Amino acid sequence: MARIEGVNIPTEKVVGIALTYIHGIGRTTAKKILDTAKVSWNKRVNALSEEELNRIRETIKATTKVEGELRRDNAVAVKRLMDLGCYRGLRHRKGLPVRGQRTRTNARTRKGPRKTVTGKKLAATKK
Repeated sequence: MARIEGVNIPTEKVVGIALTYIHGIGRTTAKKILDTAKVSWNKRVNALSEEELNRIRETIKATTKVEGELRRDNAVAVKRLMDLGCYRGLRHRKGLPVRGQRTRTNARTRKGPRKTVTGKKLAATKK
């Protein structure tokens, strides 16, 4: 089983796709990493030699922020916005969409499940 940056990558997949299981690496970054490490995109992970795996590990370590370090940097950036009290920080703090989306409808991912508020019953007036 291949382990890169603390992540077990699938052994039956093509290397280029398997690298995308690491947080912070997409297809474009995977292509650049494999080009630098001189490993073919189409090679299966279980067919990689230990030397090729080590080259991939070294390339990732040298060029990109991934996994824990990337998550930590993102969390610090969001916390900074919240501490500043800027508009984006307030939206993060309230759990609302940050990038200008509407909230009257379609904000369920950020707002969570609906919380129904019962309205007052209007008393029927008798004359």
